[in-house]
Amino acid sequence: MPNPLITYLELFRSLSYQEQQIISDYFESRKFKEGEYLFQSGKVCKDFFFICDGVLRIVVLNEKGSEVTHFFLKENTFCTILNSFNNQVVAQESIQAACDTEVLAITKTRLYELYEKIPELKGLIHQITQQALLDKIGIRNAYLGQDSTTRYKLFMMRQPEVALRVPLSDVASYLGITPQSLSRIRKNIR
Repeated sequence: MPNPLITYLELFRSLSYQEQQIISDYFESRKFKEGEYLFQSGKVCKDFFFICDGVLRIVVLNEKGSEVTHFFLKENTFCTILNSFNNQVVAQESIQAACDTEVLAITKTRLYELYEKIPELKGLIHQITQQALLDKIGIRNAYLGQDSTTRYKLFMMRQPEVALRVPLSDVASYLGITPQSLSRIRKNIR
């Protein structure tokens, strides 16, 4: 079976067989069940993930101590707590599997060793992560100022594959509404 990370990277740049082997050797496959944490807040994030299958969610604790979903990330996406990973600061966010998920993981130390072996990879991954951040901001901004029904409709249009795979309580948290309100909205839309 082809390595999904290699397939994804080759959308941007052709990789020699040797480069493919080096990249594959540096990343480690990990599987997580729905609800398991890949990373928990309160520590420095030292891992960088590529999602092969499934959906991850970035969560934070609100002032009441409840988890709030900040964002969902799906296949063919890199994931880390970027500020913590880059600047070695304690993260307020956690990364959790929103459904059964398989990722390829690499530590920051190993990633920088990989960049030494394939220098062009650093610029490529930086470019991909910057574009992903811009896309994330664009999606979140689309929800600003919208009522809960409109937010849900936008979510279903922009991220239907996520909606079909994650618990409704996570969707409600992401949209800033209660699960009960989401149920009412869904019933009224049908």
